[in-house]
Amino acid sequence: MHHATKGQANKKATREMPEEDPEFQIAPMIDILLVLLVFFMSISSTQVMQVNDKVKLATAKEGKEPTEKGSSDGKVIVNVMWSPINNVGTIEIDGKEYAVPGDVQPVLFNAVKKTPDAQIVIRSDKGVRYEYLRGILKAAGGAGVSNVTFSVINKDKVGDK
Repeated sequence: MHHATKGQANKKATREMPEEDPEFQIAPMIDILLVLLVFFMSISSTQVMQVNDKVKLATAKEGKEPTEKGSSDGKVIVNVMWSPINNVGTIEIDGKEYAVPGDVQPVLFNAVKKTPDAQIVIRSDKGVRYEYLRGILKAAGGAGVSNVTFSVINKDKVGDK
């Protein structure tokens, strides 16, 4: 015959029956996912709005992938379109159009004033005349911009699309 000691009997008495498994609460998870979705949509919409589909980028054999250095603060995207019919260029920055390259200098100056190491990304149509681009580069230099990048399509990756 086996007799339980006083300590063993006490352990059995204090153990309670295990409750049912906790239920998975899906409502808080959906709330968090919706907040994250809104956050990422608002962040990405600023970059999407600045890209103009009318611009047909030039191809470059030695084109390199852009390197992301932190956030997009201080990055100004300059879309340059060219109309070959009447040989007129149009510059678009943040949805606002400029006809003369000199008109963008105050906009670029304000960008440099906010962020001293501001980056200017020029998305130029492949038909834009060099003289017109030179005017934009002079305006950027006059505004104190030291980081200018041209957006192009890599020649090797054009066939992949």
